Amino acid sequence: MSEAVLPRQVRDELVRRLRRTNRAFRSGDVQVVERPLLRRAVGASALGNCMEWFDFGVYSYLAATIGKVFFPGASPGAQVISSFATFAAAFVVRPLGGLFFGPLGDRVGRQKVLATTMIMMAFGTFAIGVIPSYAAIGIAAPVLLLVARMVQGFSTGGEYGGATTFVAEYSPDRRRGFLSSWLDFGTFVGYALGSALVTVLNVLLTDQQMLTWGWRLPFLIAGPLGVIGLYMRLKLEESPAFQQQLDDHEKSVAQESARSELRTVVTRHWRALLICMGLVLLYNVTNYMVTGYLPTYQTETLHRSSGSADLLVLIGMVWIVVLITFVGRLSDRIGRRPVYGVSAAAMILLAVPSFQLIRAHGTWPPVLGVLLLATLLACFAAPSAATLPALFPTAVRYAAMGIGFNIAVAAFGGTTPLVTAALVNATGDELVPAYYLMLAGAIGLLTVRFLPESAQVPLRGSRPMVGSRAEQRRLVSTSKELYTACLRDRAGAGVRTSEAGPD
Repeated sequence: MSEAVLPRQVRDELVRRLRRTNRAFRSGDVQVVERPLLRRAVGASALGNCMEWFDFGVYSYLAATIGKVFFPGASPGAQVISSFATFAAAFVVRPLGGLFFGPLGDRVGRQKVLATTMIMMAFGTFAIGVIPSYAAIGIAAPVLLLVARMVQGFSTGGEYGGATTFVAEYSPDRRRGFLSSWLDFGTFVGYALGSALVTVLNVLLTDQQMLTWGWRLPFLIAGPLGVIGLYMRLKLEESPAFQQQLDDHEKSVAQESARSELRTVVTRHWRALLICMGLVLLYNVTNYMVTGYLPTYQTETLHRSSGSADLLVLIGMVWIVVLITFVGRLSDRIGRRPVYGVSAAAMILLAVPSFQLIRAHGTWPPVLGVLLLATLLACFAAPSAATLPALFPTAVRYAAMGIGFNIAVAAFGGTTPLVTAALVNATGDELVPAYYLMLAGAIGLLTVRFLPESAQVPLRGSRPMVGSRAEQRRLVSTSKELYTACLRDRAGAGVRTSEAGPD
């Protein structure tokens, strides 16, 4: 690793650190991440995310059926909207979960909070599977469904921000985009598994069997999955960045009240919060349009069978799973900003053609339309888990992610199926979803303009992270070259000042 081959943003950050410390790096200044710990951290976080989003995804795929079970007196359109309103309710409480779990994760540790959110999500999902229908207990049924969804939403408020923080703090700087993309790999594997299971059930069971008991099976699986995920998370060690913060006796934030920490985040890091929210809007409007609304759009608006609709979305999910880690690796090489910027511009141009293809007759045009949207979604998802935590320093990273991510998801992402379904129902325009995506693309493109490039850059408030002793030695050697160059520049500036003389 020579000074000459360092990306500009990495060189600038290293020079800032060298000037601040007034010396070159020593071995102890560079954190080496042990490979077994790194694999365990990434694997457990991805598996936990898979389980969490399997639970969320299943609800999306079963929205029409759930509407019939819990809102039987409404019209078909109102049933779908009521089901999505309950879906959106989980996102209303997500910011509360972020406000609660975020500061807690900065004080007591990431691992403990992530284990807690795993338990809560498994409980909330399993509970949905055992709630009696409206026909059995009346109005209590949709009320209990709402409570279970709010438990899910509260736990998820601490899940994604914590998981991205945890994986980002474990990842070597040069590979953070690739390794963090495995977190969203887990997300879409969960979605794909949920879609596959619902598709199989729709094929094997009659409509009456699905309505009576078949829809419950995916939710009941949450219990065993939750136990497995909890076991893996309890085996994790705290992230190196969090341990360093405590080892260096920087306990002022750990002793600080949650209210004080949240005030610090909002007042000192408001610019980063807005950037975070803009990127989250871009990612999650696309995400919930494809995973949450598209199955129902095909069945209720385009009047296709639920089996074909689920299969089409499953193809998109599998394509994202194939693509996402390659895009994560690409973001390490060319930068996060180019990946986001090109993809946001492509969304503006391709949203309408994609939905026109989805609406077309035949087999291949709808498949191509879904694959176009899935490709763009992969490009938004892959760099997110590396980009968003890098916006904030270690001491407030979990709390800041809890605020920025969850407010944006609650306001724009989780409401996407509900708002889009209502607009299509009100206007009769089947291209409303495409217009909604174009607006998200425009907001994302504007956000990228203010996004600092963080590819291969050490996280704020953390030591540089490398994956081996050899990389550590190379970085220490590179720091000596940079520090020597800094001294030459400083000496040259001094000579020019003395030659200029007094005014």
